[in-house]
Amino acid sequence: MSALLRFEGLSIEGCPPGGAWQTIVRDFNQTVDRGEVVALIGESGAGKSTIAHAALGYVRPGCRVAAGRVFLSDMDVLSLDVVAKRALRGRRVAYVAQSAAAAFNPALTIESQINEIAEVHRIPSAERTPLPQIFRRLGLPDPDRIGRRYPHQVSGGQLQRLMIAMAMSGRPDVLVLDEPTTALDVTTQIEVLATIREVIRDRGTAVIYVSHDLAVVAQVADRIVVLLKGDLVEQGSTDAVIGQPRADYTRRLIGAVRPRPGIAGTSASIIEPTPDAAPILECDGIVAAYGGASGIPVLHDVVLRVDARRVVAVVGESGSGKSTLARVIAGLLPPRTGSVRLQGQPLPASVSARQRDTLRRVQIVFQMPDTSLNHRQSIATILGRPLQFYFGMDEAGRCRRVAELLDMVEMPADLARRYPGELSGGQKQRIGIARALAAEPDVVLCDEVTSSLDTIVGAAVLELMMRLKQSLGIAYVYISHDLSTVAAVADDIVVFYAGRVVESGRAEAIFRAPMHPYTRMLLSCVPEMRRGWLDERLALRDDAQRLSRSVTFAAEGCAFADRCAVAIPDLCRRVAPPRRDFGEGHVAICHREARELASSLLIA
Repeated sequence: MSALLRFEGLSIEGCPPGGAWQTIVRDFNQTVDRGEVVALIGESGAGKSTIAHAALGYVRPGCRVAAGRVFLSDMDVLSLDVVAKRALRGRRVAYVAQSAAAAFNPALTIESQINEIAEVHRIPSAERTPLPQIFRRLGLPDPDRIGRRYPHQVSGGQLQRLMIAMAMSGRPDVLVLDEPTTALDVTTQIEVLATIREVIRDRGTAVIYVSHDLAVVAQVADRIVVLLKGDLVEQGSTDAVIGQPRADYTRRLIGAVRPRPGIAGTSASIIEPTPDAAPILECDGIVAAYGGASGIPVLHDVVLRVDARRVVAVVGESGSGKSTLARVIAGLLPPRTGSVRLQGQPLPASVSARQRDTLRRVQIVFQMPDTSLNHRQSIATILGRPLQFYFGMDEAGRCRRVAELLDMVEMPADLARRYPGELSGGQKQRIGIARALAAEPDVVLCDEVTSSLDTIVGAAVLELMMRLKQSLGIAYVYISHDLSTVAAVADDIVVFYAGRVVESGRAEAIFRAPMHPYTRMLLSCVPEMRRGWLDERLALRDDAQRLSRSVTFAAEGCAFADRCAVAIPDLCRRVAPPRRDFGEGHVAICHREARELASSLLIA
């Protein structure tokens, strides 16, 4: 019996504007059976998404099929005409993208968009599964009414599961998942992985899972295919590839995976803070809200201290207020109350009121270099603009400094003539860092700077940032939901929940002995690179129920009370928790006594 999906000798070529045709996928052969998950892994540019898209009969502009075929049962999907491909997509082969927020139409309700699939493919009403039933199966809250909401009214994890619901509404034979959990925090990631497993179990769907996250792949994949620059370098069962990799490149990928945090000393800095030295950046009593004076506060009495040449990591789930804090520091969101000070001097609340030199001293590196770099400008122009704006450099001076900046981020000088669209994801992120460094800042705000990068490239970017911290004396505010990278780079950690700081201290102290129940929950949700970890996590039913609840901004009491394993019901929901001090700057906000929090009995 033949496999449901077959790739036979597939070769795909790409041609950059004004360039020559180059092979980007070479003689790829693979099968995917019903109910099987085959993961495609590799660095950016390996050809993973190109192969996955071919299962939908799609080849992106600037590319062509040079040889080979893709069969769904006995149908060659690449040879279909436009009408037949349109009938195929969504009905027999469905696609789940990395960003659900970008895939949904913000002007339409969720249920209207999901129903559109059945209407386009003329699926009879009798054959349609009622949406509340699908939502309930996927573990979504309020399944009878969630479909009436708009995309912005649900959390990121819920939206990603709703996208899976949309993909499954056509009852496809094959599901293509393209980095479906990359941009999600650790607790949301578990929900989505559990949903994927449930769908495969219920429907027997064949799945192509594109990812660079080996810890995630280990939880869902039956087989792994390792790709390098369009070539298949290794394949086998998940246990075999992860446990006994044969190819050097596979071993490199596995070696680049950050260890699961929780070991003392994982993140040490050679620059120790000086207690009497003034911090380079301070936030004191920050309260901030969206929507003006009537808006509900999303930051509550936030205090933050950043010392020179130190990395302060701000961690928490989506919606916890991390990026809002960065907006306040940058002057993009004036706080309702509180102050931001740079080397002891108060900063004007709004960016429009700040002097040019003040703007220079606080820079941002954004999460998505694809959207933060102007694709119509050359790298020389992108890096030259801050040089002209802040220092008034002439063209000759800019050319010299651009070459120095490129060297600083370990990029060749001739890259200055190229455009962002010609660069890889890691190269673009290095340009984003170089642009921030062009201003010669004191503090750099890093907002999820490696979340869109593969493991090896992300590790290289982090190593570069650490070298620059030591050589240039920069301080970083490192915003992330990836606790593995936080463990590798952070000197100090501030844990956010519902706009409040619930725990803070030295990184090694928090990873060695996390005190707040929320911090412990976050650490317990970091996937391990082994089969069975997800099953073990989901077996803890009480934990699973706590994970599925969204971040809520409580008007009184502790905002984490409804999700806390050790909450005191009559107290935590009514009274704001006090501060508990564990020494050496390690504090947590909780009603439990310090000795109780330090007890192993309360460890999640």
